[in-house]
Amino acid sequence: MRFDLPTPDDETRPFWDAAREGRLLIKRCATCGRAHHYPRPFCPYCWSRDVAWEQAQGTGTVYTFSVVHRNDLPPFNERVPYVAAIVELDEGPRMMTNVVDCDVDDVTVGMPVEVTFRAIDDTVTSTDSDTSSDRVTIPVFRPKSGYTTAA
Repeated sequence: MRFDLPTPDDETRPFWDAAREGRLLIKRCATCGRAHHYPRPFCPYCWSRDVAWEQAQGTGTVYTFSVVHRNDLPPFNERVPYVAAIVELDEGPRMMTNVVDCDVDDVTVGMPVEVTFRAIDDTVTSTDSDTSSDRVTIPVFRPKSGYTTAA
């Protein structure tokens, strides 16, 4: 059993399709103007249903993180150590993710990061009316180009 596979549905399908194309989408409310993530059909700030997808810049900062040294669930047990993080996007929303392409000891709160995408080597069956399987690509973050650690 895989514990790292999302379950795309009608509401989140555009997010996963865009990730597969190397684009990060978030939703923005036309009523109050605030951006939000995770994808949902209403604004979590003003409850308006007038929300639409927009492409995010794909940049932000590490808001908080934890280095995971032990995880018994497959396939995470094969990835330790890894960085589980919350990244605050430049547009405002925060998203759970992983920080990759650097030593786990180099990650710091406030570190500037940029999105990159990782294909998961498996398929996932969607829950919407299309019952076909799709390859899943997830957004992860790496240190922003040109960033050097203080070490």
